[in-house]
Amino acid sequence: MDLNRIPIALALAALLPVTIAAVRLATPLDLQPESQLWVAGTSTVRSFRCQAGTFDAKVGSSAAEAVVAVLAGEKAVSAVEVTVPVDRLDCRNSTMNEHMRKALKAKEFPTIAFKVASYELARADEGVDVTLTGTLTLGGVEKPVTVAARVKGRDDGQLLVTGTHEVRMTEFDLKPPKLMLGTMRVDEKIKVGFEIALKD
Repeated sequence: MDLNRIPIALALAALLPVTIAAVRLATPLDLQPESQLWVAGTSTVRSFRCQAGTFDAKVGSSAAEAVVAVLAGEKAVSAVEVTVPVDRLDCRNSTMNEHMRKALKAKEFPTIAFKVASYELARADEGVDVTLTGTLTLGGVEKPVTVAARVKGRDDGQLLVTGTHEVRMTEFDLKPPKLMLGTMRVDEKIKVGFEIALKD
């Protein structure tokens, strides 16, 4: 037996649990197909709601059973980034779709993104209240935002994250849409709503 190799073997054996733990830390929470995200607002004529036909949520976890850990009030989520293709926002009206995408500068900046920098948890009567602090990128402009959400467990073992956040379009250098020769004006305040289902 080569005694010189024993320390190397011991070192590798000691690193093995660390390597396994690192792999577990990188385990993501999977976005479920029933998840929804939308943009809602009002105008001088009527209210509207534009549904995201598709979006992506990358949620990294720092626990083997992140759903259980979060519901217990533990900070088991290590990263959150949500991206929405602007051209997949559907207002159920082709004219409104065209004006909304133009207002959001979809050709120059095709993606809306929200990236979490930090968050806080607080146990509530039903689920857990979450305060997310991060950056919202809209129309190519990045701004710091704080988003409030509620997290609940579902009978199927999923984590449901719900909430709304108000955005002023002018704060992102965006002009609210005008339709019908200006007789229909969209209010600059819009609300982004979400119901995001996640699973270990």
